[in-house]
Amino acid sequence: MASSSIFFTIFILLFHFKHSSSFSLSVEKHEQDIIVSPKGTFTAGFYPVGENAYSFAIWFTQKYKNLTNATVVWMANRDQPVNGKRSTLSLLKTGNVILTDATYSTVWSTNTNSSKPLELFLYDTGNLVLREHIANGFILWQSFDYPTDTLLPEQSFTRYMNLVSSKSDTKYSSGYYKLFFDNDNVLRLLYDGPQVSSIYWPYPWLVSWDAGRSTYNSSREAKLDVWGNFSSSDDFTLMTSDYGTILQRRLTLDIDGNVRAYSRKHGQEKWLISGQFYQQLIKIHGICGPNSICITNPRTGRKCLCIHGYRRIDNQDWSQGCKPNFQLSCNNKTMSETRFQRLPHVHFYGYDYDYKANYTFKQCKHYCLRTCQCIAFEYRFAKDQEMPYCYPKSQLQNGFSSPNFEGSIFLKLPKGKQVFFHENDIKNSSLVCSRNNGVKQLRRSYTEGKENGPMKFMFWFTIGLGFIEALCFFMIWCFLFKNRKHFIRDNEGYVFAGAIGFRRFTYSELKQATKCFSQEIGKGAGGTVYKGLLSNNRVVAIKRLHEANQGEREFLAEISIIGRLNHMNLIDPTLGSNYDMVKLETLTMVALDCVEEEKDMRPNMSQVVERLQTHEHDS
Repeated sequence: MASSSIFFTIFILLFHFKHSSSFSLSVEKHEQDIIVSPKGTFTAGFYPVGENAYSFAIWFTQKYKNLTNATVVWMANRDQPVNGKRSTLSLLKTGNVILTDATYSTVWSTNTNSSKPLELFLYDTGNLVLREHIANGFILWQSFDYPTDTLLPEQSFTRYMNLVSSKSDTKYSSGYYKLFFDNDNVLRLLYDGPQVSSIYWPYPWLVSWDAGRSTYNSSREAKLDVWGNFSSSDDFTLMTSDYGTILQRRLTLDIDGNVRAYSRKHGQEKWLISGQFYQQLIKIHGICGPNSICITNPRTGRKCLCIHGYRRIDNQDWSQGCKPNFQLSCNNKTMSETRFQRLPHVHFYGYDYDYKANYTFKQCKHYCLRTCQCIAFEYRFAKDQEMPYCYPKSQLQNGFSSPNFEGSIFLKLPKGKQVFFHENDIKNSSLVCSRNNGVKQLRRSYTEGKENGPMKFMFWFTIGLGFIEALCFFMIWCFLFKNRKHFIRDNEGYVFAGAIGFRRFTYSELKQATKCFSQEIGKGAGGTVYKGLLSNNRVVAIKRLHEANQGEREFLAEISIIGRLNHMNLIDPTLGSNYDMVKLETLTMVALDCVEEEKDMRPNMSQVVERLQTHEHDS
């Protein structure tokens, strides 16, 4: 029942051209938008790596939905986490998978291209692949080709790959340790710190054959099998303590620079260490930073201390090392004010300013005193060669203390001031070499891109032009609406008047004709009548309405009655010309007779001419 419920929670990201142009996972739904392997062993999705910061990752599926304790095996964007808002992982129509941040900038992509239907599929091996959506489809991209700090069973590690540790258990960004194949075909571990870098496994002072490695196999390939055996093409092998048992396994380059094999039974939460590359943990380079030493501690395993006269730089990060509490000048006068503090069984690997064989202690001390770059010297006796060696040091890196080391370090310090290990460093040294380096606020920022001048100008120009157009349309609409109201008001009731031939006069014309309405000749309904003289010297009566509405209706009724009168002195139907009304009536009657419906009632041409001539003689 449990397996069936897991099966139904499988989420496979599919892509088809006919469905959509892209498909995506949203960071806001990171608990639901996930990809689960068929048997539910692995899960892929957005993984929280800080406050409001996420990376697209693959992890062992948790029994409980608590991602804080999940075992992450791969990350796409470990060094550039995305925002917890509006970030998406999208499978595009072009066949490319991209991870975009809240600013819609591409943070990571598979850099693939295909016109065929594709799917993003997570195998039970932990391998996330982008493949063609057909049986045995071609694989365009796979996460196994780009490991971060972990190798899974049957995942090949080749010459073009690196394992890079994380900064800490709570900081998943790239750390300072790297596993890789060098140009001599040998698998090596490198400390690549902010200021210095050095090989520390196999021991750099050993040639490959003395370290049990072969340089003649150029295939450069290593792999961890499902049974628990790690083998490399340079003849290095690591067989886990539980070899031969089918378990969940992983090989991880840890934050302290050691590669460990982990295993656990299916369904359990706790991982057990079943093997490791490096046995002398205090000799791992960079673990305690410069000017400090790593010592064995029965309770915590390892502990770091600042050497005499030095104190820690960062209380949360021992890899930053220590800095001096004093200043040394370099001249003949200060040589007499300088002393040396012996640290027995302490060794700092590398960074020798010089190398002096068969030097006495006095000679070595004097050499360091007169050399400004010398801050300490190592003096030891080589039993195999039966002579002492002097190693002046320009830097104090990769320090450790071990009773098996027979040499000593002599620190150059000022006289008159007794200096010891710093008390706070001794009290807080349990933080050193431990896997918990504290939690730091993840510093993330967005860089505002440079402004595009022409595009910005075109943008604001388009907005301004659109505003002007909208304003013009509004003004034209207001103007037309206002004129329409005036037109309707001015023409209401005058259609009949225009049809019978009346001419409209403006108010200024009427005012001029009546001499400012000065000669009143009478009063009628709704208005006063004034005497006026038109431009053609014709005397007229002009009625001025008292009210715009009531007077206008009454005036129109009056005009209608006058219009039905046939009096030539009242009406001039031809707009100002002198025509005989009787003649006009005769012409109208003849025209009406010519359009009678019955043909027999219509006059012929001779009858029409006769009637017109008769009227002419009568007039």
